[in-house]
Amino acid sequence: MAKGTLDVIPIDVAGSLHGLFQERVKRTPSSVAYRYYDASASNWSEVTWQESARQVVAIQQALHKEGLEVGDRVAVLLRNSPQWCFFEQAALGLGLVLVPLYTNDRAENVAYVLQDAGVKLLLIEGDEDLKQLAPISAQLQGLLRVVSVTSCKQTTSFARLISLEEWQMLDQPPVSLPKVDIDALATLVYTSGTTGRPKGVMLSHRNILFNTFAAVEVFPIYGEDRMLSFLPLSHMFERTLGYYIPMMTGCQVAFARSVEKLAEDLVSQRPTILISVPRIYERVYNKIQAQVAEKSPFAKGLFENAVEVGWQRFNEGGGSSFRWTVLKKLVADKVMAKLGGRLRLAICGGAPLSPEVAKLFIGLGLNLIQGYGLTETGPVISGNPENDNDPVSVGVPLPGVEIKVGENDELLSRSPSVMMGYWHNSEATAAMIDKEGWLHTGDKVRVENNHIYITGRLKEIIVLSNGEKIPPADMELAICLDPLIEQALVIGEGKPYLSLIVVLESEAWKTAAEQQGFDIKNESVTDEKAVQCWVLDRVSHQLKDFPGYAKVRAISILTELWSIEDGSMTTTMKLRRNVIIGQSQATIEKMYEGH
Repeated sequence: MAKGTLDVIPIDVAGSLHGLFQERVKRTPSSVAYRYYDASASNWSEVTWQESARQVVAIQQALHKEGLEVGDRVAVLLRNSPQWCFFEQAALGLGLVLVPLYTNDRAENVAYVLQDAGVKLLLIEGDEDLKQLAPISAQLQGLLRVVSVTSCKQTTSFARLISLEEWQMLDQPPVSLPKVDIDALATLVYTSGTTGRPKGVMLSHRNILFNTFAAVEVFPIYGEDRMLSFLPLSHMFERTLGYYIPMMTGCQVAFARSVEKLAEDLVSQRPTILISVPRIYERVYNKIQAQVAEKSPFAKGLFENAVEVGWQRFNEGGGSSFRWTVLKKLVADKVMAKLGGRLRLAICGGAPLSPEVAKLFIGLGLNLIQGYGLTETGPVISGNPENDNDPVSVGVPLPGVEIKVGENDELLSRSPSVMMGYWHNSEATAAMIDKEGWLHTGDKVRVENNHIYITGRLKEIIVLSNGEKIPPADMELAICLDPLIEQALVIGEGKPYLSLIVVLESEAWKTAAEQQGFDIKNESVTDEKAVQCWVLDRVSHQLKDFPGYAKVRAISILTELWSIEDGSMTTTMKLRRNVIIGQSQATIEKMYEGH
């Protein structure tokens, strides 16, 4: 689908995020807003904008009866679903502040966010969430109510628990809504900092509306489009592009069942737009490469030829040729069919995309474009327009977004979508946003032809291929608090998970090996599975206070210390990360075999 109906709701018409929802309901009440898989009926169901409004009003009635006041915080711990959207819209319409929680986070981190934000009401999925929260039930006394989408067994730990069906009040007259200022706080999104506890990013209605509208100006979205939503709505990347943009433009959202079933959902739901982090494209890329490797030499050549001809066509600005027409039918269309067969736009963000992966998909005819941003910038700073797509760059600034290159080549950004600040953390806010309103991204860049090219980071931050950001120095410090471990280097940039190289303290290792029954005289003992699992278990214990996604899944164990003499340490005794990684390529590749 190349064209369709443009029906973009302007910011001044919306007035607030809930005003945006109400205007969408008014414009296209009978159009499908959301598609979801109904497990009880074993089929896909649809919800119109009008029915969505009915559900939102019912939740607003229930929230109103709880006695919540404008500015109070409510949280949602839920997988992507229509209920996530209904709850948020109900809260925003009442002037409440939404706090999204990560469904895979550790209980202690959830407790910290709930307490730091002063959350008064929490929406959960069901029994599994109750099990997750059970260890911290004593810390949740500030909650007035816990609401569960599915019925749960009542427990003494959660006396204020009620099911969504019992709690909401369907078909009751709507409550009187307060006038919500566009500059009022809309959400607190907690993001991991380089040190200490997560920080609550304060985003206003204006921050998000401005960013949503600016993104739509770069990426035209039509009412006939359908997005497949699978990245968590707790991330602003998905929330803005996969939830607010559809509301602003009137397109559909289909909520995928899970990442594991994504391949099936792509084929059954046939989206026209896909929003993803690099890891998903990498998985498909690896699968394609594995399948091609098993083909005959002729089939391999045909596939490689299709990618090369398609890539050349892209670099020449499109157009068609007899060769491409034939190769498209024989090769490219078959690959695109596995992505649903209707994709007209694939947006990638959250982490750097490998040029090799980009070339393959673009060569096969997928309109794949990269974008860039931070939660603190609402979130999008830049994106590649369809008619000016440089896959190596992260695009051009969105309309109304200013950028400049500061000291040490750091990218600075200023716009109406830059956050209000960090919740109850003026010191961190001042360190992030200067007196002139420029937000310091921490990323080193060069800018050519208005395109932004990321060249590095001022502070070491690992960005996994799913977009999660992890400060390795903090983890390494915690790991080395174990007396067994002398040095540690966390690895994972652009990878699907974290891995670790550790150097053991010789005396502690001798003692521990004897106690555990490990044969220290065997030179390859540290390569044994039992030894690696034992050390990895100790590492996990040291990292218990870190977020759930900061988990080390593979380890390599050394007994020779890194030193100034071998070039792996500075004169101030700091590890030279890039040097060690360069020296350890074979080891690192082994830790990611099969991924």
